Amino acid sequence: MVSRPHGGRLVDRVVAGRRRIHLLEEARELARLELSAGLAADVANIAHGVYSPLEGFMVREDYEGVLYDMRLHNDVPWTIPIVLDASREELRGVREGDDILLSYRGRPLAIMKVEEIYEWDKVEYVERVYKTRDPSHPGVRRTMARKDLLVGGPIDLLEDPPEPFESVRLWPKEARVLFELRGWRTIAGFQTRNVPHLGHEYVQKAALTFVDGLFVNPLVGWKKPGDYRDEVIVDAYRVLLDKYFPRDSVVFSVLRMEMRYAGPREAVHHAIVRKNFGCTHFIVGRDHAGVGNYYGPYEAWEIFREFPDLGVTPLFIREAFYCRKCGQMVNEKICPHSEEYRVRISGTKIREMLKRGVKPPEYMMRPEVAEAVLRHPNPFIEEE
Repeated sequence: MVSRPHGGRLVDRVVAGRRRIHLLEEARELARLELSAGLAADVANIAHGVYSPLEGFMVREDYEGVLYDMRLHNDVPWTIPIVLDASREELRGVREGDDILLSYRGRPLAIMKVEEIYEWDKVEYVERVYKTRDPSHPGVRRTMARKDLLVGGPIDLLEDPPEPFESVRLWPKEARVLFELRGWRTIAGFQTRNVPHLGHEYVQKAALTFVDGLFVNPLVGWKKPGDYRDEVIVDAYRVLLDKYFPRDSVVFSVLRMEMRYAGPREAVHHAIVRKNFGCTHFIVGRDHAGVGNYYGPYEAWEIFREFPDLGVTPLFIREAFYCRKCGQMVNEKICPHSEEYRVRISGTKIREMLKRGVKPPEYMMRPEVAEAVLRHPNPFIEEE
């Protein structure tokens, strides 16, 4: 039995048929708020139930509950505020109770019922969510550049934003049907923003030994400079899953959602999102969603103790390394040999090799995966 949606019900705010036609006509007369790519993705994720039980952007009561207590006003666990920011100029003439049109690239995206317009303290936000106000943190820098007001209220989606990876994108409703068709009762979700090396593969297969299926769900969308480009991640995983996993053991789907690099809080958020797709388990990595030295290596594991009612089981699988004596990928629990035989797999070192056009050794990365990456002239994001 796949997991129940977070909060008990899978949200569906997608409008179709005559109601959509009516709302599109109504939209011509509404005040318009143009959204960034990240906010447009949030609108789609709300409407399709990725963020269940949210039906729209957070009003103050939910925002403050999440910020200070990591729970919605109804006590459902939630760790990352999902908010819509706007300037005073953009909201001139808009009042609470009004409907507004949310657009993306000039096209109607959704209609929002404005329940509340309120101010927020961005410094307080970054200290709570990121545990730092250091502008070198990519999440802090982006938050401090956001606008001064927040708009809360439910949305109705008129049209999905364009998705270049539509052929490998499932919404929660579709993923749940597929899991049921395959007869999977237990599913482990895997979150990533990287191309797979053998450490990732080890963790995925370790989880797969005791669940029915694996849901590999990489993020596409904004990431910091130096991270892999979306198309590189997709191509690398296509190769790995095709050549090194049983065909019916894995479902692969992209998720358009910005990385926030919020460490422990984001680890819980990632687990909640995959629960909405139907996952019963979620693989939590070492320094999950971390960046720099802002979070302890296992802080993302510890935070799950605060959520016994999360409704998805975290899988804490130890970091893998290559042991020259064992001759394979292992971890500290199963390898008896000393550090001199252990080769740690460094994502940073792998990036440096790939930037030079060099294939990492086969004990770090499958050669076919390295080739898929190197087929791209520039596999890495260069600027924001």
